[in-house]
Amino acid sequence: MKTKVETPLDDELRSEYDETVLKDGVRGKYTQRYREGTNLVLLAPDVAAAFPTEQAVNDALRLLMKVAQQSVTVAAQP
Repeated sequence: MKTKVETPLDDELRSEYDETVLKDGVRGKYTQRYREGTNLVLLAPDVAAAFPTEQAVNDALRLLMKVAQQSVTVAAQP
């Protein structure tokens, strides 16, 4: 039978977790690596209302990229 480990922390850690194993944890250890692998963009409320889904935002941005590319191509022609 395991004996309860006395610790100075008074937290709400579940009894099934062994606190002695978790003592060397480092908060935010992988934060930078996570941020490099994600591309999260928060939309302003008015923009989110106009584009309610991820697909709607992506479609609109792709259309904008296409129009911008066409205008650059037309402007570059003599």
